[in-house]
Amino acid sequence: MKPRILTGDRPTGPLHIGHLVGSLQSRVALQHEYETFILIADVQALTDNFEQPEKVRRNVLEVALDYLAVGLDPRACTFVIQSQIPEIAELTVFYLNLVTVSHLRQNPTVKTEIAQKGYGEAVPAGFFVYPVSQAADITAFGAQLVPVGADQLPMIEQTREIVRRFNSLYAPVLMEPQALVGRAARLPGLDGQEKMGKSLGNAIFLSDSADEVRRKVMGMFTDPGHLRVQDPGQVEGNPVFTYLDAFDPDPVGVQELKDHYARGGLGDVTVKRHLMEVLEATLAPIRTRRAELAQDPGAVLKLVREGTLRGREVAAGTMARARAAMGLEYFHQD
Repeated sequence: MKPRILTGDRPTGPLHIGHLVGSLQSRVALQHEYETFILIADVQALTDNFEQPEKVRRNVLEVALDYLAVGLDPRACTFVIQSQIPEIAELTVFYLNLVTVSHLRQNPTVKTEIAQKGYGEAVPAGFFVYPVSQAADITAFGAQLVPVGADQLPMIEQTREIVRRFNSLYAPVLMEPQALVGRAARLPGLDGQEKMGKSLGNAIFLSDSADEVRRKVMGMFTDPGHLRVQDPGQVEGNPVFTYLDAFDPDPVGVQELKDHYARGGLGDVTVKRHLMEVLEATLAPIRTRRAELAQDPGAVLKLVREGTLRGREVAAGTMARARAAMGLEYFHQD
């Protein structure tokens, strides 16, 4: 049997090019090598969007369109809507007994995200405990591997700790997952911020038109000290060159541009125009495929429904084993 992967995204907006280089391209490359479950994590999206459930619901289809447009094959991948798998919620309740509040508070990823969102002591409980829900996601599908960025490693370690405690207390029925750390660098935002985000207004989306991509690239942050073409420019920390490193298939040509920019004589507009051409070569086929799929949203949702039903079967099997291990089987059929 193929080893099993679980990965996914929160449907808080359409996916962007940071998702493409950070995870989507590797998912496409791995989908025939692994049994792949892809979770559309609408429950997790509600932890900080609970006042906008319509936003989350609307973006389930948007994310599914992005998945299919980049080349994820429903014959190889199982797309699952998180909220439609009640076994995940049940596992979360049981796992909450195995984790202390102080341990959750010390989770580096949670601490960082709470600070970024400015919650302070007003952090919603659902958001605070989402690492436990994430452990339920992973274990419900028996995932052996979870592709993550390095910043998410504490989340996987939290899952491993929960699995070890459950298996030690009750019975060894849960799979302990391993992290699969991608090599792709995180793309900064168009504005030079460290993170490109759906809600930060600093992202190029997979669904953006060619004109929209052009407008965003021309407005990108570069080197604020590069005021004249003949001046030497700063390459390090310049998002334009970070994007070229990620998308341009000609690394030798990119290095030549960097050298030229660093010694002076190469303007920002010229470099940005080159970046537009590179991005368009990547995004044009995705955009075309996405537009075709969007003409029949019912067919897309049908694929997701079929995947969700299969995911429910897998999760139900995990849940049955977990209940049996905990001695929670009260009624037996003759």
